[in-house]
Amino acid sequence: MSDIEIRDDRAAGLLRAVTGGEGVGRIEYFVLDAPERALVPVHTVVEPAHEGKGIAGSLARELYGIARREGISVAPLCSYVVKWAERHPDEAPAADPELLRAAGEWLVAHPGRF
Repeated sequence: MSDIEIRDDRAAGLLRAVTGGEGVGRIEYFVLDAPERALVPVHTVVEPAHEGKGIAGSLARELYGIARREGISVAPLCSYVVKWAERHPDEAPAADPELLRAAGEWLVAHPGRF
């Protein structure tokens, strides 16, 4: 896993895993501003040739790391990130239900985004 670089493209809403110049995985997310600022992961994708190498977990870990460094929350709507967070409660604080509701409403209001 040491050859994997994770890059945050905030403008595109992508957290990308790259190795050898090739994109091998990503988390698609958006930034919610209210009721509080939060990163909201919607999809996690790992290219089939790279599955089973811990890439999705590394992406989830980095997403929570970014949020921690920025002092904001994560409101996961992505089923993979939800399960990862449940397995790593020390790294992934549970999201406030109101924040999750607001994130879900934002997603419904922006149907073409994901």
